[in-house]
Amino acid sequence: MAHKFPLRVYHEDTDLAGIVYYANYLKFIERARSEMIRAAGVDQVALLAAGRVFAVRRVEADYLAPARFDDQLEVRTMIAGLTGARIALQQAVWRGADCLFQAEVTLVCLSVKGAATRIPADIRQKLGDLQE
Repeated sequence: MAHKFPLRVYHEDTDLAGIVYYANYLKFIERARSEMIRAAGVDQVALLAAGRVFAVRRVEADYLAPARFDDQLEVRTMIAGLTGARIALQQAVWRGADCLFQAEVTLVCLSVKGAATRIPADIRQKLGDLQE
C-alpha cells in the first residue's frame, strides 16, 4: 500500500526558470518518508531517545520530467523490503497522472554512535503492516 503525501511547489523550491531544483526532490521524498513512518505509528523522537535512528544508506534517482512553481504534487512511498536492520523503499513524485521523479531508497537503523543495529521488533511490525 502506497503512502501518499501531497505538497505544493513554492518559489523557494525552484531555480530562476521556475523549475524545481534537482536536490529539492530529495527533500520532498524525505518529508514523505517521515510522514509515512509517523502514519505507521512510529515515534522517531522516542526512537532517538532509545539510542536509534534511521539513516539513508543509498538513493538511486531518476528525473523524468520537471515540476514547476505552484504545481500540486504527490509523493507516493511504498515499502519494497524490510529486514532486521534495513528498509527498502520505492518513492515517486507525481503531478496528476505524470510521474516526474522516482527513487529507490535504502534506510538503515543505526545506533547514535553510527553502528548498524536491528530495527526494534515493534517498529518492524508497524512498518511491515504497510508492506504490500
